[in-house]
Amino acid sequence: MNYKAEYERWLDSPALSEREWKELNDIKNDEKEIENRFFAPLDFGTAGLRGTMKVGLHQMNIHIIRHATQAFANVIAAEGEEAKKKGVVVCYDCRINSEVFAREAACVMAANGIHVRIFDALRPTPELSFAIRYYGAAAGLNITASHNPKEYNGYKVYWSDGAQLPPRQASEIAKQMSEIDIFNGFKRVDFEEAVSAGNIEILGAETDEAFLSRVLGQAIDKEAVKRVADKFHVVYTPFHGTGYKLVPEALTRLGIKHINCVPEQMVIDGAFPTVDSPNPENPEGFYLAIVLAKEVNSDIIIGTDPDADRIGVMVRQSETGDYIAISGNQLGVLLLDYVISAKLRTGTMPSNPAALKTIVTTEMAKEVCERNGVYTVDTFTGFKFMAEKIAEWEAAGSYECIFAYEESYGYLMGDYVRDKDAVTASMMVAEMAAYYYEKGMSLKDALDSLYEKYGNYAEKTLNLVMPGLDGLQKMAALMARLRAEPLAEIAGVPVVKMRDYQSGDLSVSGLGVVGKTHISGSNVLYFELADGSSFIVRPSGTEPKVKVYLLVRDESQDKCAEKISKYAEFAETLKN
Repeated sequence: MNYKAEYERWLDSPALSEREWKELNDIKNDEKEIENRFFAPLDFGTAGLRGTMKVGLHQMNIHIIRHATQAFANVIAAEGEEAKKKGVVVCYDCRINSEVFAREAACVMAANGIHVRIFDALRPTPELSFAIRYYGAAAGLNITASHNPKEYNGYKVYWSDGAQLPPRQASEIAKQMSEIDIFNGFKRVDFEEAVSAGNIEILGAETDEAFLSRVLGQAIDKEAVKRVADKFHVVYTPFHGTGYKLVPEALTRLGIKHINCVPEQMVIDGAFPTVDSPNPENPEGFYLAIVLAKEVNSDIIIGTDPDADRIGVMVRQSETGDYIAISGNQLGVLLLDYVISAKLRTGTMPSNPAALKTIVTTEMAKEVCERNGVYTVDTFTGFKFMAEKIAEWEAAGSYECIFAYEESYGYLMGDYVRDKDAVTASMMVAEMAAYYYEKGMSLKDALDSLYEKYGNYAEKTLNLVMPGLDGLQKMAALMARLRAEPLAEIAGVPVVKMRDYQSGDLSVSGLGVVGKTHISGSNVLYFELADGSSFIVRPSGTEPKVKVYLLVRDESQDKCAEKISKYAEFAETLKN
């Protein structure tokens, strides 16, 4: 694509507002910025679109929203009149422009004869997934960039099962976008007129109530909460986002009496003024919550990201009283073990229990499942793959999924949502913490007890950031190099096996390809080392970085930490 010609086409388009035209005209002498904005369209994948909010082809703006929505509408319409009647559910988060983008998407959908249900205000991503299934909609879309910085927004797409879009439909939308003129190829109606005509329907508290009833249905041992309710405290922050309403409500209905919300971060604000990043994976964002937790003597802090699909947790150390973050892997193992033990304790364990994790998630989860007679399967990263497996089990009547999670702070329980769900996860973390509180244990104590029971594991995820126009090329070159010249050793430890999840080839050092992986088709390289560690390399699907996952096991946490440090140092050399 000739980026300069595309820039000129946008600059000359009457579709631009005066403000948009001025924004583009102001960069006329900045060749690099013009290239960054117009070198190519944003890639439309199974997760939709995500980018910074600027005027341009490789950005998120009103023109991109209309363009993508027309393509999405064409794909829904191709399913037939019944799909158009079932319609689409539209949701949005707290970000700058999210409501504007969501309403614009609704206007395009309605103009194409597709019935629209749109929430009356911002809502959590899991509630969108729920609403698609609850109303029997053909599809859904969410205007959100999850936990990305404030400059970003996104366009996340869902299909009728409540999971993110399958590859076939995503490819068709991308194809449609390549054929539709971005300025003249869409249909649009006025929002208020479409509401008056009944073509756009507003969703409100009734959907919240239906969702919350399913969330509360996942509680396993409310009596454990009741017994400590007078003394047990929870501190909560939504990081200015969509969890502000439903998470405290779910905790209240569970029976938590002392819910202490961080007041500064309960304010809805897409600029995220109190944090550098609204990502609950980053402990530094919890500084206000820690102050509050010390004031109220809370054992636990819960934080949800802006669209409330991920959850981060900080726990108090019994010895020092300090608050420490526990990782996504650690919280997942705690929840998995708790769900299993609580269901066994209360007699609610199904006869055919199963759990799901991703290939980059700690192997400790597998150990927990095997010890407790729970079937477990690895999937690729992304809850759409877990949703596919859950649907497969349901159709076959084989297994009932009691818990699913991935290391990046996403958790799923129940069959009413087919994506990460921080509302239900927050409730279950509170129940679990209350259970251990009665035993005189913090969640850190509980985690230490699991290491004693199941063995010592440790994990770390490294991000090899590769920004700029050549970032994608660098990422591709790294993966190509690792395939052409597979690592024989890592930090002095021999590689015994390599799994190439793209081709499905399973290779053994010195023998070559000896078999196939149980799944294939994802750009992931998985190196198994002689000491039992795993070194996994995967390009991010949403950000300009290559992720390296380190999974280790040893006789103590100190020795695990030594391994992590050694392999992390080696991982940094891959950027060179």
